[in-house]
Amino acid sequence: MDQMNRQAPIGMFDSGVGGISVLREAVRLLPHERFLFYGDTAHAPYGTKDKAEVLRLSRQVVETLLARGAKAIVIACNTATSAAAAALRAQYPDLPIIGMEPALKPAQKLHRDGIVLSLATPGTIAGEKYAHLYSLYGEGVVSLPCPGLMEFVERGELGGECLNAYLDRLFAPYRGGKVEAIVLGCTHYVFLKSAVARFFPQVPLIDGNEGTVRQLKRRLEERGLLAPEEAIGGTELISSGGNAEIMRTLLQAPENA
Repeated sequence: MDQMNRQAPIGMFDSGVGGISVLREAVRLLPHERFLFYGDTAHAPYGTKDKAEVLRLSRQVVETLLARGAKAIVIACNTATSAAAAALRAQYPDLPIIGMEPALKPAQKLHRDGIVLSLATPGTIAGEKYAHLYSLYGEGVVSLPCPGLMEFVERGELGGECLNAYLDRLFAPYRGGKVEAIVLGCTHYVFLKSAVARFFPQVPLIDGNEGTVRQLKRRLEERGLLAPEEAIGGTELISSGGNAEIMRTLLQAPENA
C-alpha cells in the first residue's frame, strides 16, 4: 500500500456531535492517524427517523467523506449503523466500514440477579441489529428508549435542572431495584456519564467506543492502511448544521463530562 493511502484520513460520522466521543477514543488509540469527522447536525436526530431516511442521509455523508479522500469509514452512530452499515458495505465492498453497537455483550458479563439498563434512541432499539444483540445478550436487560436525550448533548447541555429532571423521570421506576450496569447505547450519551452517575453512583457505565476503535485498528492493519509511526495525526471537524463550536468543545471536554 503506497504511503499516500496510508496517510489518507479516516472518515467518521454521526447524526450530530455524539460521535465526537468515538473520535476522542480514536485519537487516543491511533495518535498517528488523521481523522475527518462529519457531524450531520442539520438532520439530527437520526434516532427518530425511519430506516430509509437514515440510509439516504448516511450515503450522502459517506460520499462527502470519500470525496475528501477517506481511506476508511467509521459510522460513529448506533442508529446509522443499524440502518445503513450493511447497505454501505455492499455498495463499497473494498472500503473498510466500521460500525457501532450497544455494549450488551460486555454488560452481560456483569449480570447476576439484577437488571442491566440499556439506554438508546428509539431508532436503535427498533432496529434489527439491536434485536439480534438482544436475542444473544438480553437476559436481564431492560431497554430504555430515550427520545430527546441526545438533544441535550447537541445543545452542549451536559448538566443542569432540565437534564436532571429528564433523567429523574427516566430512572424513577428502577432506582429501588438492583441495577448492575448501564449501557450507554448512543455515542451522545457518553458525554452524560457524570449526570447519569449521580442517579447510580456505584453502577458501571459501559459504552462501545473502545471496542469500535480497536476493530478499526484491526481492519486497517489487515489492509496495510495504518498510518506510519512518523506520521503526524490530526482532526478536522465538519458540521452540516453549524455546531462546529460545540464539536470542538466536546473534543476537548474532560473525560467524564
